[in-house]
Amino acid sequence: MQRLVSSLLFALVLFCVPVFAADPLAAWQPNFDPSGAEYTYLLSTVAHPAIEGGTVGYRIRDRIWEESQGRLYVDYRPISQLGGEKDVLRKLKMGAVQGMLCSSVLAPNVSPRLGLVNLPFLIDSFSKLEKFRQNESLFSAYGVDADKKGIMVADFTGYGSYGWATKTPVKTLAQAREQLFRIAQAPVNVDLYKAWGVQFTVMPWPDVPQALQTGVISGLDHTPIVCNITKKFTVAKSYTNIDYAQGLYIHLINKSWFNRLPEDLQQLLTRIIKEESQQVRALTEKQQLDQIAAAKANGIVFIDLPAAEKAKLVELAEPVVQKWGEKIGMDYLNKVRQQLNH
Repeated sequence: MQRLVSSLLFALVLFCVPVFAADPLAAWQPNFDPSGAEYTYLLSTVAHPAIEGGTVGYRIRDRIWEESQGRLYVDYRPISQLGGEKDVLRKLKMGAVQGMLCSSVLAPNVSPRLGLVNLPFLIDSFSKLEKFRQNESLFSAYGVDADKKGIMVADFTGYGSYGWATKTPVKTLAQAREQLFRIAQAPVNVDLYKAWGVQFTVMPWPDVPQALQTGVISGLDHTPIVCNITKKFTVAKSYTNIDYAQGLYIHLINKSWFNRLPEDLQQLLTRIIKEESQQVRALTEKQQLDQIAAAKANGIVFIDLPAAEKAKLVELAEPVVQKWGEKIGMDYLNKVRQQLNH
């Protein structure tokens, strides 16, 4: 009970839900009794089901239950119910948690290659993201290093395209350098902002609302979906479309646990994860358009960075791409670039 209360309080802070709001997960309770399942798949994420990318666990849960005829239960725990990402990742490696929808900013802690999606202006659109995923050769190689470490990369969903939410409009790199941005706790992002010469601070996500309101930070590096749903646009009323990367929830599975499943359940789980992830990625693209429209209706100003200014960001970011390419594997990086730009 104490853990449940703590989780719900965290959700209230994170998403600025009114104190009198109902349980945010009430609508997602299973309509079946999972107590008779032969196998349980404990799946964790920081995501909230208000974000389409976070609904995938429930979609997988319900389909697996039906198609396995109640043999396998996916016990999906969103909104950090099982702890923060670093703690859950440790549990995943140990097998205490069997699966995790891991944010793309944390995923390089599993394997540097999983940082590929964070590289600036590489997979910088929904279409390129889908092209990358549908190329089975590229996707298989993406998870090969993690697999050697006992973690399978099953698939991914997302939460949209990264840009800048700011209190004052930002139309140039020079104006961006007048801001102080909160960025994710990820080494790729740190290197990128240093290369851009833009002021930044690494800050835990729950600290962001107060930091924005009090002026500790003046900008936020994130996606329109997250900024609108989590009410960041109530303070930061301008958004500059940078589209330098796609934010992902990467579906990781403890390989030892997976290998102990009967073969038919392995195949079923793999197939349903793939099908539902693809469907949710399409829903995420639509959700981004819907959230932008809703934000504009509430007076939020969206700015397309001029081509010359974006070219400056691309040029300054290239050394970061090269640096991380050495860790990811330059042959693989070049192959991805060639295939996506073909």
